[in-house]
Amino acid sequence: MKKFLIGTKQGMTQLFDTTGAVHPVTLIAAPANTVTQIKTTEADGYSAVQVGFGTQKEQRINRPQKKKGLFRSYKEFRMGDTSSFVVGNTIDVSVFAEGDIVQVSGLTKAKGFQGVVKRHGFKGGPRSHGQKHSEREAGSIGGGPGRAGGRVVKGLKMAGRMGADRVTTTNLKIAKIDAEKGEIYVTGAVPGRKGTVIEIVQK
Repeated sequence: MKKFLIGTKQGMTQLFDTTGAVHPVTLIAAPANTVTQIKTTEADGYSAVQVGFGTQKEQRINRPQKKKGLFRSYKEFRMGDTSSFVVGNTIDVSVFAEGDIVQVSGLTKAKGFQGVVKRHGFKGGPRSHGQKHSEREAGSIGGGPGRAGGRVVKGLKMAGRMGADRVTTTNLKIAKIDAEKGEIYVTGAVPGRKGTVIEIVQK
């Protein structure tokens, strides 16, 4: 059976193993998820399990979703066999075990509109020899007649919005599970800021 859980990133800390070696870990708060819907190939065209996570104010939830509960967000996990899941049942950290290898997905930190130096690592213009206002500019973007008929080609690295991308980090190990607090410690770093909704999946 495919193991999965939704939680929120709480930050990074460190754990010591039995030999005294220190390991950087990320703390993920993962309270119980509730199964809200079972999707089948016959009815929906694919097989998946939908779970609800967190709590939300009633006035912020539309009428169809209120039938499922006052959840903050919903996530679907596709799988071939959904017979072991029942709508209304809960899934908690006990589905995982210490030492399990998982992949973690989430949105990276949003950094707003950024220039080419920060966004793409450009070195900028010269710092001397009479430069004026070009220290962090992109320079020529190749719009002359000698390239692509005088237009700016698609996909060119330029300034723009940076971050807020969905990123999946694979081959992370669960270092510790605190069932009483509903917390999971995962080795290494995971995407996002504190409070980011995180998906933990073992395939």
